[in-house]
Amino acid sequence: MIEMTFGFGLLLVALGIAAGIINTLAGGGSNLVIPALMIAGMPPDVANATNRVGVMMQSVTAVKQFHSKGKLPTGDLKAILFPTLIGGFLGGATASYAPAYLLKPALLFTMLGMAALMVFKPSVVIPEAGTPVKLVGQTSGAWLALFVAGFYGGFVQAGVGFVLIAALAGTLRYDIVSTNALKLVCTVAFTAVALALFIYNDQVAWIPGLILAVGSIIGAWLGVNIAIDISPKTMKWVLFLMTLVAVIAAMLN
Repeated sequence: MIEMTFGFGLLLVALGIAAGIINTLAGGGSNLVIPALMIAGMPPDVANATNRVGVMMQSVTAVKQFHSKGKLPTGDLKAILFPTLIGGFLGGATASYAPAYLLKPALLFTMLGMAALMVFKPSVVIPEAGTPVKLVGQTSGAWLALFVAGFYGGFVQAGVGFVLIAALAGTLRYDIVSTNALKLVCTVAFTAVALALFIYNDQVAWIPGLILAVGSIIGAWLGVNIAIDISPKTMKWVLFLMTLVAVIAAMLN
């Protein structure tokens, strides 16, 4: 059992703010939160589950912000969510019962893959201005890419933003602001499924999770305003640097 002190509570709020900003702009915020919870004494499965409370709240907050600013495209939303939800359910079920040692290789593989994309083919992640958007049914591999993103998000969460960016910008060619908005809708969907499974298996530490959520809400609000104002060129470098940090964090944890 983790002892909740005032100092630890402040740390959780600060981690939530940082994770909310990072996850809204790109992904990898859970690389900060999950190791911190484990260092505090949580088993890996409980840390993974508890982190989802903050992820859920920050994602809902960010989606509302994007929608209120007219930056959330909804035309193909049902088709995008369907494979994501199926993947999220299967990924969450796997995380609830799979050995904890599987989490790190999955995270590291994802981070390295995204770093390679950013270096060798950045146009996959950030399409050129004016690139036409494609529908899920029109694009070979889009359904599979979204299913994989959902599965990974349900399984480990950390770094899933990078997988969703690759799926939404890479296969469907959404611009980076629309990609971030849709990415967070998908995150709400598979996080809700995974969190329900974790709650059912009594794997969530609620007090740390809710304190973390307070910071996450603040971070998500800040992240949306940064995402809308930032230029695509700058965003490309933000994504690249966050990817490198996420790779290093995955190697060290």
